[in-house]
Amino acid sequence: MRILPLALISSLAAPVAASDLVLQWPVDCVLGENCEIQQYVDRALGPATQDFTCNPLTYDGHKGTDIALPYLSDMDAGVTVFAAADGTVAGFRDGMEDRYSTGPLDPAIEGRECGNGVLIRHADGWETQYCHLKRGSIQVRSGDKVTAGTSLGEIGLSGNTQFPHLHLSVRQNGKMIDPFGPRMEQACGGDIGAPLWAEDISYQAGGFLGSGFADHVPKFATIKAGTADQSPLTAGSDAIVFWAYAFGARKGDQLTLRIDGPSGKLIDQTERLERTQAQLFRAAGKRIRAQGLQPGSYMATATLLRKGQVIDDQKQEMIVK
Repeated sequence: MRILPLALISSLAAPVAASDLVLQWPVDCVLGENCEIQQYVDRALGPATQDFTCNPLTYDGHKGTDIALPYLSDMDAGVTVFAAADGTVAGFRDGMEDRYSTGPLDPAIEGRECGNGVLIRHADGWETQYCHLKRGSIQVRSGDKVTAGTSLGEIGLSGNTQFPHLHLSVRQNGKMIDPFGPRMEQACGGDIGAPLWAEDISYQAGGFLGSGFADHVPKFATIKAGTADQSPLTAGSDAIVFWAYAFGARKGDQLTLRIDGPSGKLIDQTERLERTQAQLFRAAGKRIRAQGLQPGSYMATATLLRKGQVIDDQKQEMIVK
């Protein structure tokens, strides 16, 4: 088994050539429906953070594109990762456990932060690297010829990660390249070049990964596992709670949770977020006295606003019988 190299080849490489790589979408998911791009390449110099749109949907020194699944249950069900372009497998790693990392100094992953993964070399000095794949899912070996769309493995939780996702790195001649703007020498707001993607990929500056109903405020671990939604609740339940799971939230954003029931508004809660977070959840609920939860339709809405503009919203209907 050839072990995947994690250190980048020398960054003193030539500029991106005119023969740009063309990338196909590398995950068997629909962006905005059952996966999200949670973090982009950090294009800023120094400690600042800046993605290709001049927004901070990244973190300091991030060298790839993170395509995230909402829940661990999605990972367990299996989501395929594909080769983004034709090439040759130059290295792979398998066998690392799928688990939450304790941080960059986690001794179990030191020197293997990519986790289980695949490295593919393409023409003209290009290469793509696919990290955090599920243990036992790798389907290719060093020397294999692959085409765009070849199954490589499945999204996992191996290496230095806190959520199930594919970390896709793109390089040319060892130089990190942002597939959303390959001219890395151009500052934000300048001509960063046409994206390498074969099709347009919409930019989502934050939003919701999921939401659901419960009869109590769930723990974050339960939400991330994909087991927090208890809907439909039964008539007579003594409480109703609506929770929403978000990504890319920034300090100053407003997050509103509302529930409308058979007799009108039950809950309308708005919170101004006090810090920027990669992931978070919020819940709003109400104890139901006397006869408990009444039968009928309950519509819940989660809304994320930034500077007065709706970034994302999500609606959930529950029929109580």
